[in-house]
Amino acid sequence: MSERGQQTGLGRAFVRSPKALISATGALVLIAAAYLAPFIAPHTPFELGSFSLMDSELPPAFLPGGDPRFLLGTDMQGRDVFSAILFGTRISLTVGIAAVLFSAAVGTLIGLLAGFRGGLVDAVLMRVADVILSFPTILIALLISGVARTLFPLATSGTAAILVLIFAISINEWTQYARTVRGQTLVEKGLDYVQAARISGVGESAILRRHILPNVLSPVIVIATINLALAVLAEATLSFLGVGMPPTSPSLGTLIRIGNENLFSGIWWVVVFPAAALVLLVLCVNLFGDWLRDALNPRLD
Repeated sequence: MSERGQQTGLGRAFVRSPKALISATGALVLIAAAYLAPFIAPHTPFELGSFSLMDSELPPAFLPGGDPRFLLGTDMQGRDVFSAILFGTRISLTVGIAAVLFSAAVGTLIGLLAGFRGGLVDAVLMRVADVILSFPTILIALLISGVARTLFPLATSGTAAILVLIFAISINEWTQYARTVRGQTLVEKGLDYVQAARISGVGESAILRRHILPNVLSPVIVIATINLALAVLAEATLSFLGVGMPPTSPSLGTLIRIGNENLFSGIWWVVVFPAAALVLLVLCVNLFGDWLRDALNPRLD
């Protein structure tokens, strides 16, 4: 099937799949709301002067005692929970997307190199990947975050904290891309079109870039889609454990941690609504990733 025919078939399958439509729509709505937060959020949760302790611990607006100004209530500092969720989702998505892009780029490059060159290069790179795979992602991320916080105190705030999280999450995830791309490259490099390119004098870098890379991208896209949900969960876990985003720039994980510390005080909405937003985001991305995997690999059905 030609590339255009495959795209047309994928589009038809998408339109005919309620699972794909619902999950994609849900994910797009959440992503759009997160990145449009500065325009649609009624309050700015990062500016201390924008909220007051007089408005602290207010229940959601639809409950007795709620204030119409705060749709999902306020936290212990008087911060609007709805606005905090929008901005927190943006931080979580930014970390997750950046981590996935970084790990996909590194893993694809290493997989191409290992599969195309083979021999000692392949053996060394794959053994490194095997060693990294033997450690859980969260354990490595906790180690990197702890070391960064000890050596660089500024890594606990702002942009530095985001960069540390991106590196800590992606350092373990590139191995999946590398192993998948290596296997695909081993198959592709033995096909006739690659041999014809070699005979015609095309250089190795051009063969990898123009011929092999486009044909190994489908599994990379599937892995990246599924790993986005895992990366967001990893960021939320690290922030919940206190080694992620600070309370002054809360992600969804930080909001859940803050709400959990005060859950038994009766302020349930501070933890329930951020947790629901996280679950909904991860569920939508996961469902869409599952559909995309099945659509691109129908033999898995």
